[in-house]
Amino acid sequence: MTDRNEERIQHTHIGGQAVLEGVMMRGKYNWAIAVRQDDDNIHLEEHDLKTAASKRPWLGKPVIRGVVAFYETIVLAMQAFAVSAQYAGGLQEDERLSSREIGTTMVLGLALAILIFIVAPALLTNVLVGPATVRPFAWNVVDGLLRVFAFVAYIWGVGRVKDIQRVFAYHGAEHKTIHAYEHGLPLEPETIQRYETMHVRCGTSFLLMVMIIALVVYSLVPMKAILGAMGLDHRWAITLAAVLIRIILLPFIAGLAYEVIKWAGKAPDNPVVRALLWPGLQLQRMTTREPENDMVEVAVAAMKLVIAREEAETRPSAS
Repeated sequence: MTDRNEERIQHTHIGGQAVLEGVMMRGKYNWAIAVRQDDDNIHLEEHDLKTAASKRPWLGKPVIRGVVAFYETIVLAMQAFAVSAQYAGGLQEDERLSSREIGTTMVLGLALAILIFIVAPALLTNVLVGPATVRPFAWNVVDGLLRVFAFVAYIWGVGRVKDIQRVFAYHGAEHKTIHAYEHGLPLEPETIQRYETMHVRCGTSFLLMVMIIALVVYSLVPMKAILGAMGLDHRWAITLAAVLIRIILLPFIAGLAYEVIKWAGKAPDNPVVRALLWPGLQLQRMTTREPENDMVEVAVAAMKLVIAREEAETRPSAS
């Protein structure tokens, strides 16, 4: 691992994601994916990146941009996984997921996430603490802690699967590659392997930040007054209303978490930032693994396509 003070860090907006036997990297103008195939060759492809904010500037405003980015990230993640499933698994062209299938998978995945991380904790809290209007502070604390526990337990559980462990190793390769690029060093496996597998802009840290901010936001919501105005007094009706309020506020919370992570990424050595991001970085110890050199090579292949596009777009045109 390199010393923090050894080189000056130039932080980048380039981010990435691990997929099946590969890595996807995303820049301002394109996204690229590299997948290690069964014959040991690396499949490469890149696509233009069109964001909603480029067409509607108001979508790039603080908090709002976080909501938009969260949605676009999920869509891109599904597209990248569809590509990796085809080339890493040796699927035929007609077996590749269609846009409709990707959309259906997204909806089902979101529904499952809401069930596990919002509905289930709320129902259990209702049993342990009672209605949300009787002891609202205790209710929100218990609900929040159960949500975090469910999240950590889920990551721990999926991390036992052998294929997911390889995805986590590619996750580590993605982070290490970005570290080396931020330090302006050659993108070579021997150099890249010096760095740690954790990174402040990781999606794992973002999701944990969402849960932490959710605990604060939900605690500030005057549940008793709102539910009283709605005329709800039945225990399970109150719980259902609390769940619905949580779902409605989720985009706003995601937007706030995005701003925190974006700010933190610009000042990772700030003591306040380091304390704020410490839990997320520790959680990344569960979602990353030390990669092999051939995994790093895959991450570098995707990164180079993004870097090349960035340089081409910013290069002064010939007069």
